[in-house]
Amino acid sequence: MNERTQPVAFITGSSRGIGLGIAEHLAKKGFDLAINGIRDESVVMDVLGTLRVHGGEVIYCQGSVADANDRQAMLAKIRGHFGRLNLLVNNAGVAPQVRADILEATEESFDRLLNTNLKGAYFLTQAVANWMIEQKKEQADFQASIITVSSISATVASVNRGDYCISKAGLSMATQLFAVRLGEFGIPVYEVRPGIIKTDMTAGVSAKYDALIADGLTVQPRWGLPDDVGRAVAAIAEGGFLYSTGQIFMVDGGLTLARL
Repeated sequence: MNERTQPVAFITGSSRGIGLGIAEHLAKKGFDLAINGIRDESVVMDVLGTLRVHGGEVIYCQGSVADANDRQAMLAKIRGHFGRLNLLVNNAGVAPQVRADILEATEESFDRLLNTNLKGAYFLTQAVANWMIEQKKEQADFQASIITVSSISATVASVNRGDYCISKAGLSMATQLFAVRLGEFGIPVYEVRPGIIKTDMTAGVSAKYDALIADGLTVQPRWGLPDDVGRAVAAIAEGGFLYSTGQIFMVDGGLTLARL
């Protein structure tokens, strides 16, 4: 266990995409980082090196949040290396392998989406919350928070990826539940809800969204970027919204604004 005093953040699904954008901004804010992905560490060495440029310690926790043993092993690695955890960012998620109408979608796809996007995050949050409570009891001024990255799909219905929408709606309720439960311990819980973000996940439908954005889908006429989400998460993680537990922070370029 090291003797550093910087706050430690664990960001799931953070070796690329939105998670990496979050990690970059937290690194700039002085966080030590535990990065997570399912790829072998040898494949992400360049990513880890880029994050270390900002001066913080960075470790890699390979594993799937959908797997209970992997979740336990990742937290054990963080505890063993840093001895503490100040921030959990639930970001890991998958899209449907096939976008199928809800009248035809399969149970296999539903189970895959819910196990990773919802069940994994739910029980990881449970484990981390208990550890944070333990740390709070040992150190009264210990600062901790939890941020879950969901999606506008929590409320915007897409009938060709119902399993994805349901998983994100579940994450939104999970944020509220943990916010209520952890209030007595002074551990705020937040939801960041991105809109259309340019990542590997949206690469296959980029032409569709290029056209929709050009046609006025968003108030701000551009794609969102991982950097946009990273800025929002880092702003919350800095502690500027300590009296806003359970709240949703929209990062969607105005897509969900009601307009005439």
